[in-house]
Amino acid sequence: MKLTASTQEFILHWGEMGTRWGTNRTVSQIFALLYLSEKPLSAEVIAETLSVARSNVSTSLRELESWGVLKTVTMLGDRKEYFTTLDDIWEMFRIILAERKKREIDPTLAVIRECKIASEEDSKTDAHAARRFREMDEFFTLAMSWYEQMNKLSTENVVRAMKAGDKMLSLLGKKRD
Repeated sequence: MKLTASTQEFILHWGEMGTRWGTNRTVSQIFALLYLSEKPLSAEVIAETLSVARSNVSTSLRELESWGVLKTVTMLGDRKEYFTTLDDIWEMFRIILAERKKREIDPTLAVIRECKIASEEDSKTDAHAARRFREMDEFFTLAMSWYEQMNKLSTENVVRAMKAGDKMLSLLGKKRD
């Protein structure tokens, strides 16, 4: 598969950003390639296109499958598996957010809550640290409540809510600087 300059730039950038988001570069590049590809691709084509080892492609595809953003497709008369991403970018974003919440936020919130409770029960805990645990617990609880509310909305309503940001600020009497 030949990549144009723009698709190559996007795939390379997505791989770089993936490393900053805590994801393997190859996993991110494969996701970007599959997202941009009009047709599902075999692991062999992915490996050849990105110049990465076939074993690395297999591992990366399993990682993308574990995130729920990859579809496996079979072709009539062909024993190979082909791969593609979900078509709906909003649905993919929701899945990725839910996975990040499950893998990162939920365990962090559990530790914060344990520390908050322990600090309240331990008279030796510094008052400043105890206050910080409470503040962090309140922040994460509120943020996750907002996330759950937004997650219940249809995509159309999420888009409307996002576009209403400036209107919400004016309703609240706040001006942007």
